[in-house]
Amino acid sequence: MSSQKIPDHLLLFDGVCNLCNASVRFVLRHDKKERFFFSSLQSDFAGKLLSGYNISRPSSVIYIEHGRIYTNSTAVLRAVRHLRFPVNCLCALIIIPPFIRNAVYRIIASKRYAWFGRRSECMVPGKRVKHRFLE
Repeated sequence: MSSQKIPDHLLLFDGVCNLCNASVRFVLRHDKKERFFFSSLQSDFAGKLLSGYNISRPSSVIYIEHGRIYTNSTAVLRAVRHLRFPVNCLCALIIIPPFIRNAVYRIIASKRYAWFGRRSECMVPGKRVKHRFLE
């Protein structure tokens, strides 16, 4: 892994997924404290980072908070708690048992290209937020 410091709040997302890209834009709009940094799962940075955690590159979101990895629905719910009100209220869904939350998550993840489409290339961030994207 490179010497690049891992931010305390890092979202790894599928850079070619329209739903994932819309979710990143949503987080950017609601993250007024600018806590979150992002990297596409297709990036070299994400590949090296995940190999350091001994995790193969998944096809959906990963949230790394203070060095701890969260996946599936837990990744989403842990991340939204850091966004502004009322979005952060969604974190209350964490009380739903993980086997139920993750089943729903996996259905959406497996259908995301069919339902929302995909891009041929990863999203290119605008100048205003480019510093929050790690490559």
